[in-house]
Amino acid sequence: MASTQKTFATILGIVLLVVGLAGFVGGGLGIVRGGFFGTNPAQDVLHIIAGLFGIWFGTKGMGYGYNQSIGWIGIVLAVLGFIPVVEDLLILYLDINTRITILHAVIGVVALIVYYTADR
Repeated sequence: MASTQKTFATILGIVLLVVGLAGFVGGGLGIVRGGFFGTNPAQDVLHIIAGLFGIWFGTKGMGYGYNQSIGWIGIVLAVLGFIPVVEDLLILYLDINTRITILHAVIGVVALIVYYTADR
């Protein structure tokens, strides 16, 4: 039976991989660059890498480490996204807008809830 840690890491990895790959095809899932959840190629590559790690660690039964890492990365990105000078840099280099910052916070919180509450 698959654990919650493994399942969450694998599913999140698949979602991030799909989002990253879709970013190279028409702006990603029908959402154009600079749009509601616009991305740029640098962010797409980061999503692909994070997705591959999630799939790898999830299928190897080490999803708990991925969930902890991606959770804290999401929280840090969210906090940085609300600091004015850093926010400008995130928008400039990664096209991370406020909506994506909020999404990072939600993903971070959910990943950490899974990490801290689900059995390993």
